[in-house]
Amino acid sequence: MYGAERGTRDGVPEKDREVAEMPEWGRVSGGGRAGRRPLRVVEVTGPSMVPTLYHGDLLLVQYGAPVRPGDVVILRHPFQQDLLVVKRAVERRPGGWWVRGDNTFAGGDSTDYGVVPEELVLARVRARYRPPARTTKGQRSVTELLGWAVSAVRPVRSASARLRAR
Repeated sequence: MYGAERGTRDGVPEKDREVAEMPEWGRVSGGGRAGRRPLRVVEVTGPSMVPTLYHGDLLLVQYGAPVRPGDVVILRHPFQQDLLVVKRAVERRPGGWWVRGDNTFAGGDSTDYGVVPEELVLARVRARYRPPARTTKGQRSVTELLGWAVSAVRPVRSASARLRAR
């Protein structure tokens, strides 16, 4: 909240307030060099994209990247704009994108809130990193470690052919 005095916030003059600047590569819009698309890491919470993505997976996402049907994208929820969600862009329709979760039982996609405006689609998922499962005994077999290593980092591929067949 702004203080009673002009130029203050919470009673601290603006000139004395420390301001953390976001690095240029981390900006979502504006700034930066033309053609430069910032990369970020985000964490998946919830089951809406199972079996493609699981709760706890880390995603490498590219903000401002072009979106094609079948791409997994990060978007702002149309009704709760402070909430970011991960869905699959199924098709472009008048007014924006039709998005779906890969888990048909989870809901929370365009079947609930309709077409998502283009400006709410923020980023395209480029890769998924699945952290190793935590075990209670603290040790893993060689087979478990090899299985994890093979599947830990994987590009998230478009599923457009599968989506068109539905």
